[in-house]
Amino acid sequence: MLINFFHGLRESGVPVSTRELLDLMDGLKQHIAFSDMDEFYYFSRTCMVKDEKYFDRFDRAFGLHFKELEALDDIIETLIPDDWLRSEFMKNLTDEEKEKIESLGGLEKLIEEFKKRLEEQKERHEGGNKWVGTGGTSPFGQEGYHPEGVRVGSNGRNKKAVKVWDKREFKNLDDNVELGTRNIKIAMRRLRKFARTGAADELDLDDTISSTARNAGWLDIKMVPERHNAVKVLLFLDVGGSMDPHVKVCEELFSAARTEFKHLKSFYFHNFLYESVWGNNVRRHNERTQVLDILHKYSHDYKVVFVGDASMSPYEIVQPGGSVEHWNEEAGEAWMRRIQDVYDKVIWINPLPEEDWQYTQSVSIANQLMEGHMYPLTIKGLEEGMSYLSK
Repeated sequence: MLINFFHGLRESGVPVSTRELLDLMDGLKQHIAFSDMDEFYYFSRTCMVKDEKYFDRFDRAFGLHFKELEALDDIIETLIPDDWLRSEFMKNLTDEEKEKIESLGGLEKLIEEFKKRLEEQKERHEGGNKWVGTGGTSPFGQEGYHPEGVRVGSNGRNKKAVKVWDKREFKNLDDNVELGTRNIKIAMRRLRKFARTGAADELDLDDTISSTARNAGWLDIKMVPERHNAVKVLLFLDVGGSMDPHVKVCEELFSAARTEFKHLKSFYFHNFLYESVWGNNVRRHNERTQVLDILHKYSHDYKVVFVGDASMSPYEIVQPGGSVEHWNEEAGEAWMRRIQDVYDKVIWINPLPEEDWQYTQSVSIANQLMEGHMYPLTIKGLEEGMSYLSK
């Protein structure tokens, strides 16, 4: 069974080896996950998946192979004798509970009646004493009370069900969805270049051990500066207008970038880059930074990232005076080329779905200016963008 599961993961694109399979089998022998589908799911995912980006593929392969709770029944029937299970179950019941279960005809009758009512019931039911629902006194349901009942889903309030019949739903992760701060951080880790600078305030364990050994066993503590990501990033964020629906995901991106990159400088622009940008939207009309000053101040080893939907009139990119807010003496295209002349790696992150880019002329123009280095604001898109910047 586990061999087929192993091959199913490989076919789904999860990079697993026999080492992970052996770890899983050894854990099952030690009863780390025993006769519980949730426990087995989390334990097998821990053993078989080494990168969060493969969680979605694992979930799909897991669902296809085990078919939720039906497979668990097969596993239990294979590993544990049925009479032993029933014996152990009855040991945990009081005499009063046993009598109440027998009043309905026994455990087998209880389960049989539950399946029958599920087939008869056509809609959600709340309260009452017969149908499968919530908050009532039927033997079957959720958050109600019946001493000889079967709980369906949730954790329940009265804790009196004799069997839990809970269909677990797994939500698949997709590398093409808009993402949260944590996933953005994971994607941005592809753009890393570690260095140690500053005060020596971190223990160098390897050097301490070596120095102590060379010092005839006398402790010789060695310290080093903290290691940090030395990559330097210029981040330009489009705000206002058509970007309003994307505020949340852009905030998550900005938050993740500030955490991940120690050397980060951010600026705002509207629709496209012109002769000036700003660092504070509240004072955008009074405190602006000239793009020429940025080119002179920040060295050529900075990586440049533009974030925006690039949805505007084409004239805003290719014509002088095309800006909707002021008269720009030079086209936005000219300023973008100046950025590209100074910095080797420049990318554009677009929150619009990639399949929609072809329907907006300005997006196509911006993508051409970026020489094809426009990426969607998804996990996969960010990983591809960061990989390009790190080369």
